Amino acid sequence: MELLPPQPSGGFKSLKLLHLQLQDPLSDQPYGAEYGVLRNGIHYYVRSNAKPHHRAALALGVKVGSVLEEEEERGVAHIVEHLAFSATRRYTNHDIIKFLESIGAEFGACQNASTSPDETIYELLVPIDKPELLSQAISVLAEFSTEIRVSEEDLEKERGAVLEEYRGGRNALGRMQEAHWTLMMKGSRYAERQPIGLEKVIRTVSAKYVKDFYRRWYRPEHMAVVAVGDFVDTKSVVDLIRSHFEDKYADLNGQVPATIPVYPVPSHDEPRFSCFGEAEAGGSAVVVSCKLPVTSFKTIADYRFSIVEGMFHNALNQRFFKISRQKDPPFFSCSSAGDNLVHPVKAYLLSASCKEKGTLQALESVLTEIARVRLHGFSDREIAVVRAFLMADIESAYLEKDQMQSTSLRDEYLQHFLRGEPVVGIEYEAQLQKTLLPQITASEVSKVAENYRTTCSCVIKTVEPRARVTPEDLKAIVSKVQSLEEAKLIPPWDEEQIPEEIVDNKPTAGHIVSQSDFPEFGATELLLSNGMRICYKCTDFLDDQVLFSGFSYGGLSEVAESDFLSCSMGSTIAGEIGVFGHRPSMLLDMLAGKRAEVGMKVGAYMRTFSGDCSPSDLETALQLVYQLFVTNVVPGREEVKLVMQMTKEAILAQERDPFTAFANRVRELNYGDSYYFKPVTVKELKKIDPKKACQYFDSCFKDPSTFTVAIVGNVDPETALPLILLYLGGIPRPTEPVMYYQRDELKGLPFTFPAGVVRQEVRKQMIEAQCSVQITFPVELKGPNVMEEVHLTGFICKLLETRIMQVLRFKHGQVYSAAVTAFLGGSKPSRVGNVRGDIAISFSCDPESSWKLVDFALDEVTALQEGGPKSEDVATILELEKRTFENGQQNSFWLDRLLRAYQSRFYTGDLSESFQLQDEWRNSVRSILTAETMQDALQRILPLPCKHQYTSVILMPQLPLLHQLLAVISALDQNQGKVALAAAGTLLFGIFLWRRLRRS
Repeated sequence: MELLPPQPSGGFKSLKLLHLQLQDPLSDQPYGAEYGVLRNGIHYYVRSNAKPHHRAALALGVKVGSVLEEEEERGVAHIVEHLAFSATRRYTNHDIIKFLESIGAEFGACQNASTSPDETIYELLVPIDKPELLSQAISVLAEFSTEIRVSEEDLEKERGAVLEEYRGGRNALGRMQEAHWTLMMKGSRYAERQPIGLEKVIRTVSAKYVKDFYRRWYRPEHMAVVAVGDFVDTKSVVDLIRSHFEDKYADLNGQVPATIPVYPVPSHDEPRFSCFGEAEAGGSAVVVSCKLPVTSFKTIADYRFSIVEGMFHNALNQRFFKISRQKDPPFFSCSSAGDNLVHPVKAYLLSASCKEKGTLQALESVLTEIARVRLHGFSDREIAVVRAFLMADIESAYLEKDQMQSTSLRDEYLQHFLRGEPVVGIEYEAQLQKTLLPQITASEVSKVAENYRTTCSCVIKTVEPRARVTPEDLKAIVSKVQSLEEAKLIPPWDEEQIPEEIVDNKPTAGHIVSQSDFPEFGATELLLSNGMRICYKCTDFLDDQVLFSGFSYGGLSEVAESDFLSCSMGSTIAGEIGVFGHRPSMLLDMLAGKRAEVGMKVGAYMRTFSGDCSPSDLETALQLVYQLFVTNVVPGREEVKLVMQMTKEAILAQERDPFTAFANRVRELNYGDSYYFKPVTVKELKKIDPKKACQYFDSCFKDPSTFTVAIVGNVDPETALPLILLYLGGIPRPTEPVMYYQRDELKGLPFTFPAGVVRQEVRKQMIEAQCSVQITFPVELKGPNVMEEVHLTGFICKLLETRIMQVLRFKHGQVYSAAVTAFLGGSKPSRVGNVRGDIAISFSCDPESSWKLVDFALDEVTALQEGGPKSEDVATILELEKRTFENGQQNSFWLDRLLRAYQSRFYTGDLSESFQLQDEWRNSVRSILTAETMQDALQRILPLPCKHQYTSVILMPQLPLLHQLLAVISALDQNQGKVALAAAGTLLFGIFLWRRLRRS
C-alpha cells in the first residue's frame, strides 16, 4: 500500500533517482564549506548562508570532555568552560559577556557553551552588519582556544555558579538519569565521569589542577572553528580565522603533547536490573536500553541503515501510541529512540510512563510488543505510513534548502569534526532518501527489533515514588515474555480500519462578503458569509510553511465558579476522545505523509486554535479546523476513565515535587487565593462532570462568526482562497449566537496582590537540598499611553535581568542564572481600563544564602529606582531588543503582529491604523529611552520604593526533626525548656524504636 501524496510538478518531484551501489562511499568532504587545516592543526569550516540576515553562527569545537579527567579533576572540564567567559588574556571581569550583550548577542545559561563526556563546544550567534564585529567575535573564540585565564581569583568567582548548576541537577530527574547512566556504563570510565563532576572537586579544586587540565588537552589539533553566516565572501572569513588562530599553540611547559585515548564501554550478555525508588519522582516509569557499538558512517549502506533504524523507531512508536489509547492501557505513553551516547557506543532507549504500581504491567507490554515485531514483523501498511511521514519530512527540508538557518549548518559541521558524520548537502540527501525509502521493506525494518533483545547489553530500570518491585520481579517478566516468544504464543498485531477521508461530507462553500487590501504590510482581509473574518499575508521566509491562528473573545473567566473545574478540563477530556471527528490513534494514520498540525486552547479571556502546515497540505489543515467546529464530542466511559487516571497520576506527581508546592504558594500569595489559579487536587477530580466539560468545549468552537483568523506563509491565493471558502466559510453558523462576547463586557479574573510586604519560606522534605527564589512586584499600567508602558515593561525586565545577573552571579558568584519576567494577563482585554499583572525575579541558589541574595536583588532594584541605570546599560538593552526584533522577522513574527493588531485595545475595525500604532509605540519608546526616562519608568511602573510592596517566597529544605525541636526549645524559658527537652527525647526514642521494629 502506498500513502505518498501526489507531488506537484517541479521541486522535489523533479529530483532524479540515483543509481546506487551500497558500498559506494559518502564524500568525506563537508558539502558547501570552505574546509581546511591551519598549520598548527586547527580545522576550519566556513560557509556563506543568508539566514538569518546579517548574522554569523560561530563555534569552537574541542574534542575534550569530562572522560579525560583524572579522579581529582572530576568536573574540571566544565569549570574550564565557565572560566572561558570569565577571563582570558585579553578580556577580564566578564568583559566577553559585556561585549556580547553590547552587540545584541544574548548570553545565558546553557546558551553559549556545553560540556559533554567527549567534547566541549563554544557557540556564538553575532550580528555582522558592522565590519569589525565578526573579527571581534572570532577573536573571542581564539581566546577560548589557548588563552583562558585560570587564577585562584577567577576560580573563586565561578565556583558559586558551577555549584548552583550542580545543585540544580540534583533533583529527582537528575538522580534518576545519573543512576541509569552509571548502570549502562558500568565497567567503563564513562560511568564515573559525568560532566558536572563532584561537589567536593567543585568546592576545593585548585587553580593549578584546572590550569594543568586546560594546558594538557586544549591543543590546536583537538579543535575546529566553524563560521556560517551572511558573508559577502568566505575567503575573507578564512583570512580572519587564520589571523586570529594560526599562531595559537598550547603551552606545554616542555611536556610531550597528550593524545586523546579511547575508553571502551564493555558489553554484557546478561541484562542489568534496577528498581529505583525516588520520593520526588514525577510518576512511575520503565526504562529499557540496549547498547550497541558505534559503527562507521561512510557508505551508502551505512546511510541506508540509519533510515531503516529511524523507520523502526517511528513504526514502533505508532504502535505504542495506539496501545496507550486502548481500554485500560498498560502505560500512558511510551517512546523508542536511538541516541549516540558517547564515542564508543550508541543506544536504543525505550521509556514508558505508567500508573503507580503499574511498572511490571508496562514492562511486560513493551517487551511483548518488541517480541511481536520479531515474530510477525510490521505490516506493509505500517511501513507505508512511516515511509510517507519520512518522505514528507525530507521534502519539506528540500523545499527550504535555501532558507536553512546558519545555526543548523554550523551544528552539522561540528558533528563532522567531532564524530566524523558526513555532510552531504540537503539536495543529495533528498535524492538519497527519495531513492532508498521505497526500496526498504517491512521485513528489513522489523529485523531491527533484534537489537532490543535482553542479551544486547540491556539495562532495565523501573522508577517509582516508592520501590515496590524487585530485580527478581523484572527478571520474571523478562523470562515470561521470552517463553511466550519462544513458544510463538504472541499473536500478530491487530490493525484497525482507518477511514479514507477526514471530512466525510464536503461542506457548502461560503462566499466573500467584503474584502480589504493592506499593501503597506502586504495583507488582505476577508469577511466571509458565515461571519468569520480572515486575514492572510503571503511571505517567502519559508517555502514549506503556512501558519495560522484564530481567536474569539470569551473564555473560562465567564464560567461560574461552581462549573469552573469541569469546564477547565474540557480540552483535556475532549482531546482524548477526538476533537477532529476521529480518535487520536486513527488520526495519526490518516495524516501519514502530510505535514499538518492543528491545536486549540481555552484560556481565561479567549478561545484559540492554531496550525502549522505545508502549503501542499493546507487543505488537510483547514479540514481539521472544519472538523473542530462541527464535531460534537461525546464522553465515553473508557476515555474519561483514562483521562482521569492520567490526571490523577500527574497531580500525585506534582504533590511529591517540592517545586510544585513552592509554585502553588507563589500563586496563592500573588493572586489572593483566587479559584482560577488554584491547583486541582485528587479529591476535586471526583467533582468533574465529563458531560458538562465536553458540552462546554463544544460550545467554545461552534460559532464561526465570533472568530478572527490570521494566516501567514507561502500562501498562493489562487489555490488557497477556494479552500478557505470551502472549509472555513463552509462552517455552519448557528441560528442563535454561541459564546458571543463583547470584549469590553468580559468578566475580569478575581485576584488581588498583597498590599504590603510578604516574605515567606516554603519548607519541604527533600532528598537533596535545593532552593528556589521568586520576588514579585505588582504592576498596574495606567494612563492614555498604556501601550507604551507595556513596551517599557519589557525594557525594564531586560534591564533588571542584566543588572541582577551582574550582581548575583558576576559580583557575588552565587547563582547560575536569573530571570526577570512580566505577566500582564491579569486584566480582561478591554479597550479601557488599566493593565494589571506583575514582574517577577527568579533564581535558584544555596539555601544558606537565599535571604541575603533576596536583599541584594532588592537593593539593586532600589538603586536603579533612586539613581537610575548607566547609559551603557540602556544602550545594551536597546541593542538586545533591536537584534531580537530583527531576528524575529519570520512567519511567526508576522502572525503575532496581525493577531496583536486585531486584539489591540485601539482596534475599532481599521486594521491598518492598529498595525501602524504598534510600530509607533515601539519606536516612541526606543526614541525616548535614556537613563533618565528609564529611571522614571522604574519609579512609575514598579512600587515606589520597591521595598514597600512585594512578595518574596523561598523554597527551602525542611529542617531535620531534631533541628526543629531544638529551635522551638531555644525559644522557651529555662524551666519550659527542660520539660520540652525531656519530651523531645522521649519522642525521638519512640520514633527510633518504631523504625527498628518496622525494619525487623
